[in-house]
Amino acid sequence: MNTQIIQQRLNQYKAQAPLDEENALKEITQEIALSGLSRAGFFKVAAFQGGTCLRICHGLRRFSEDLDFALDTPNPSFNWQPYLKSLQTELEAYGYQLEISDRSSLKSTVKVGFLKDSSIGNLLVFHYPLKGPRKSLKIKLEIDTNPPEGSSSVQSYAEFPLTVPIVAHDLPSLFAGKIHAILCRTWGKGRDWFDFNWYVAQKTLPNFKLLDAAFQQNGPWQDRNPQITPEWLLEKLEDKIKSTEWNKQKEDIVRFVRVSDLDLLSPWGKDFFMDRLAILKSTLDAPEQP
Repeated sequence: MNTQIIQQRLNQYKAQAPLDEENALKEITQEIALSGLSRAGFFKVAAFQGGTCLRICHGLRRFSEDLDFALDTPNPSFNWQPYLKSLQTELEAYGYQLEISDRSSLKSTVKVGFLKDSSIGNLLVFHYPLKGPRKSLKIKLEIDTNPPEGSSSVQSYAEFPLTVPIVAHDLPSLFAGKIHAILCRTWGKGRDWFDFNWYVAQKTLPNFKLLDAAFQQNGPWQDRNPQITPEWLLEKLEDKIKSTEWNKQKEDIVRFVRVSDLDLLSPWGKDFFMDRLAILKSTLDAPEQP
């Protein structure tokens, strides 16, 4: 049983608060799950996407909750079960005692699986021990079995607990997915805006082919054939920024940010994100490099 490896990894986070340690343990579990999926051949049919992908593959300065994926080729009969069994074997080798479940609906195109563990926390030494019992650790896995067309993927690697190959959507495709979430969610997530700021700072251009297909497939512009131009996109993002309640966005994101990084949220508000939008506009306006 390799519990000591997890303990060493947890210590490396140098947590400054109980929530930091809780998020760190969840992230360690996510990494082991990715390793298990890789070894089970999962990335031959699917790609990693979402905020956790940005965190693990690109060092985003926030924690994340779920593991999100998209199939390479639509397949409504996709089944999590073979991969969940492989994940159970992988995680139990590190001291986890898992409850695994497939919560997928036959009608839903997004198939959902859950990993739940209530044992690993009792085998580790925490810098911030809790007074009461530690909450069960839960990881949700989601895969889009009918993803919009147009995404591009790249070869990447997960480095813990082993170096294993994974396939992930590239940054323009990830950014397209994030913009679609910002403009189409019926509720706001501060996590989306945190990521938006990161993409803008990286001068990332969204994948417009994917963005167009995503808007056609889901959201308020579904089947309305909007012309997804840079001008259209900037206008819709401006409308969203001006109508967003920024205090609520801060409330959402704060539990995913380390105590030492909470100052990053201080400037959040309409003026800050309008400034971010101006940077995105300049990136979109810049001529492509040969």
